[in-house]
Amino acid sequence: MSLYPFARSVVAGILKPTYRIKVEGLENFPKEGGVLLCTNHISNFDPPVVGITAPRKVFFMAKAELFKVPVLKDLLKNFGTFPVNRGGSDREALRTGLKILKEGNVLGFFPEGTRSKTGELGKGLPGAGFFALRSTAAVVPCAIIGPYKPFSTLRVVYGKPINMDEYRSKKVSTDEMTEIIMKEIAKLLKK
Repeated sequence: MSLYPFARSVVAGILKPTYRIKVEGLENFPKEGGVLLCTNHISNFDPPVVGITAPRKVFFMAKAELFKVPVLKDLLKNFGTFPVNRGGSDREALRTGLKILKEGNVLGFFPEGTRSKTGELGKGLPGAGFFALRSTAAVVPCAIIGPYKPFSTLRVVYGKPINMDEYRSKKVSTDEMTEIIMKEIAKLLKK
């Protein structure tokens, strides 16, 4: 039995009132089919915040080092998180991500690869473009806006899916596709 629904409600009960989370654009989120959810990354709380605000279960990649912590490893796996070795091409993580999308699930992805120390949107890594171009998933940009300060407002904005037909037919590179995704996230950050 999955702990996900129970854990999601517990985490939501803590984070939503603490950070006064406001969610915008849920109507943009596809109700079915694979979704590559690309989000800026400003805090360690980003995955749980996305997990409690998205209308569907979100699977995430997490740095492989976290899977070396005995209790945490089991929790992460139960929540649908899988390891990725950062700093190079991790073929197993890429295969797992594509499988998640092919099975019609939601893959939460932080294109920057690590948290922004300044809060500004950083440069995206090619993984986002890879998943966008190698799958038939909808690509949904998302922005987490605000400081993670107790009792101030944190906004989570889901944008409209990017029209991938245009880019898949033009044969853009993974770097170009990542840049397009990052521009869509940047637009949401200005809202």
